Amino acid sequence: MATLLGFDFGTARIGVATGETETGLAQPLTVIRGEANVLRFGEIERLIAQWQPERLIVGLPTALDGTETEMTARCHRFANQLHGRFNLPVELVDERLSSAEAEEMLREVTRNWRERKQHLDALAAQRILQNFLDLESRHDPA
Repeated sequence: MATLLGFDFGTARIGVATGETETGLAQPLTVIRGEANVLRFGEIERLIAQWQPERLIVGLPTALDGTETEMTARCHRFANQLHGRFNLPVELVDERLSSAEAEEMLREVTRNWRERKQHLDALAAQRILQNFLDLESRHDPA
């Protein structure tokens, strides 16, 4: 059994989710707000100490046709920083439409946009991590 942390990286917010390889389930965890790297990585360090993940999963945004965007390069940089700071394996996963899926899920629960916005990034991170776990379980012969 391994614990994983998943990240939906953004310039203003980073959604975070946790998941377990044994159950194959991911759960939204929190949203890290702010743009200062010191604060962001301090919060990530606290989460890593608390959850003791084996791997970190970062959503990689691309255009719908798969081409790279400015955010693709920023996410690569974020993933490299995670690996360098915490010495954990980091995997990048296609995140196309994860925010749209998260928004649709939240819309079913509440009509209030402000309330949805508070949870959107953590739920998008959960969708990214769940997609990773689903793909991994399909490739695991156990």
